[in-house]
Amino acid sequence: MNASIHRRHGALEDELVAAVHDLAKAVQNADGVEPLGEQTTLDVGSDGADHVLVADGSLDAYGQLGPEHSGTRTAELVVAPGSRGAGLGGRVLAALLDIAQAQDAPVRVWAHGTLAPAAALARRAGLTAVRELWRMTVDLDPGAEAPDSSPGWAAAGLPPGVRLRPFRTGDEDALLAVNGAAFARHPEQGGMTRADLDARRAEPWFHATDLALAVRRHEVLGFAWTKVTPPLGELYVLGVAPAAQGRGLGRALTAAAVQHLRHRGCTRAVLFTEADNTPAVRTYRAAGFTVDRSDTQFAPQ
Repeated sequence: MNASIHRRHGALEDELVAAVHDLAKAVQNADGVEPLGEQTTLDVGSDGADHVLVADGSLDAYGQLGPEHSGTRTAELVVAPGSRGAGLGGRVLAALLDIAQAQDAPVRVWAHGTLAPAAALARRAGLTAVRELWRMTVDLDPGAEAPDSSPGWAAAGLPPGVRLRPFRTGDEDALLAVNGAAFARHPEQGGMTRADLDARRAEPWFHATDLALAVRRHEVLGFAWTKVTPPLGELYVLGVAPAAQGRGLGRALTAAAVQHLRHRGCTRAVLFTEADNTPAVRTYRAAGFTVDRSDTQFAPQ
């Protein structure tokens, strides 16, 4: 294949954004794993992203070096099923690494599902695994209950004086403060800004009633954010302020989120967590979740 590589900086035009989304969907259908993470998908239209595109009529391959978060830029790439075996993946990855090196930017490369070809590509590029993210799942039995879109949240085992209520306009700063403190050491989630939050609230899947805050009087101590796309439901983010940790709030929020997804008609719940986050993994295993996939992040040696 003689298609040339094109490098672009900044937001792509709507036509190219649609082409990237179509390519990612085709690859997900072929591989059974989404090739681009949520942030990368959102950053296709970001002013701070760099893009590498290979097109010969249609889009054959795409790579992105995302905007800097916490001092690091994240790279992801995807090659159309019918265009594989011609070295496009290696060329796109090399171009992404060249851009990062020219800008003296630390870079991390995701391989979603840690599929063998992706892992081999990373090794050939001299990259080494530095981080593992687990996807954990549990099957839900709605039983005789009809799906319920009402905003009610309930939880047993909440600390004294703590109650759950749905997110509402005006809670943004409190949510971001708890998120930043809870994920202070997390390279992506901990840096969520108001713009990031607003972008997710603008997504078709967002409903304020699927995001619950744990409050004592007027203080937000934690939150459980679910993403409902029946029949699948995701425990999207669960955060507990450091001062409120160790009192069972995380377990109560996990149980409440699972119950909420069940009431919303979901038959399977998923979540993503760091493989080395022992307390979180313990909590999720106790709730019935098991590991069904791992994503690996690679970095230059």
